[in-house]
Amino acid sequence: MMAFCLRNIVAFLALFHASIVVATLPSCQTCGSPEPSPPAPEPEAFPPEPEVPEPYPPELAPYPEPDQSPEPSEAPIDDDGVFDVTNYGAVADGGTECSSAFSAAWHAACDYPGNSTFYIPEGTFLVGPISFRGPCYNDRSPNVEIRGTLFALSSLSSFKSSYWISFKNLQGLTLIGGPEYGKLDGQGAVEAWKEPSCEKSARCKKLITSIDFINVSHATISNITLSNSKGFHLGLHGSKNIKIYSVKIIAPEDSPNTDGIHVSNSSNISIFSSTIGVGDDCVSIGPGSKNVSVSNIRCGPGHGISVGSLGKYKNEKDVVGINVRNCTINGTENGIRMKTWPGDRPSNAYNMTFEDIVMVNVSNPIIIDQEYCPSHKCKSNEPSMVKLKDIFIKNINGTYSTKSAVIFLCSSEAPCENVQLVNINLNYLVPNSPRQGRFNIKGFLNGLQVINSRF
Repeated sequence: MMAFCLRNIVAFLALFHASIVVATLPSCQTCGSPEPSPPAPEPEAFPPEPEVPEPYPPELAPYPEPDQSPEPSEAPIDDDGVFDVTNYGAVADGGTECSSAFSAAWHAACDYPGNSTFYIPEGTFLVGPISFRGPCYNDRSPNVEIRGTLFALSSLSSFKSSYWISFKNLQGLTLIGGPEYGKLDGQGAVEAWKEPSCEKSARCKKLITSIDFINVSHATISNITLSNSKGFHLGLHGSKNIKIYSVKIIAPEDSPNTDGIHVSNSSNISIFSSTIGVGDDCVSIGPGSKNVSVSNIRCGPGHGISVGSLGKYKNEKDVVGINVRNCTINGTENGIRMKTWPGDRPSNAYNMTFEDIVMVNVSNPIIIDQEYCPSHKCKSNEPSMVKLKDIFIKNINGTYSTKSAVIFLCSSEAPCENVQLVNINLNYLVPNSPRQGRFNIKGFLNGLQVINSRF
């Protein structure tokens, strides 16, 4: 049975309103263990498509400038529709900038009337910012196959927009690596992470996403490695029906703003069977995200798996239908986290389930933070107006290293509502320590159930 200090709860009553039902059931016999879960089978076909989400607010993540790549040059075409970038002038020496050749090969593949493949062979290619745009012939994207290694230009001055590589306005895209993994290295350590804005506040002024998918539908991304991004590693914006699996994303623990996968204003997204260790969130689910599934992810280092941050910008769309399951979170700052900014920008996030998750030496395993303000420049005296409700957290096992296993910092104006903790078994790493104060609650909370739990 959950153990926490009743005296502390009495002290909290002046700060929040909560209805708590605590029940004792037989101990869980099917909870996870620190051993990684076996890869889940590929998800079934997506449900009927919801209405297409509107573009995200310009101040949240502005669309990059139109592609200025030159017109494609003529080059031989293989009979099977394979467009090899080296046939268009790309040199695999790691020192010759190849974006013009890549652009020419893409235009040729995109305009090809049959099935086509945009092909990057083995070797090392230096590539500046580039946008692979559609729609393509018959509204069908070429396949993209990466067998080589791509390095980004290291200087921030080379990037006029917010991405290194982007795929835009495409349908039916398949991006796959080689027999092992196609590799994309953002070279963030050379200059980007050393920017004064990053060093002083860990909130960099100029963030460059390594690979962005904008207005892309029915796509599959697999068998690639992303590393050392200047900002986020992989972004999904205004996209739908996307599968991402067998992906590796790697950056040092202290690299700023290097989220692994960021989702915003996108629907029917499935992220599974991948390894992510970065300097920020392994997966972050932002405004306007609907029907997002995250499963069989090995996360760490980093800041865990997050819904948010929410409430920073005006007119953010709701977050609905988030399911995180069968994950291992190891050595991270947070485990599962919901985070909203203080202030008067209302929205909703609801119908969120986190289950069958193993925590290994996690600082804050379960946290709702409606006072999120990493830059310390917020109107912290204003409560968040983001409504968090219908949150189900169950079958969470493992260890933690701080005084509180569960932290709920809920809004006083938009109370957290209908939160369930079921079969939570988290052990404090300090031996022989009393179990007092391991449940930290502040703000207003309407409807809390804690069942068969111990932390």
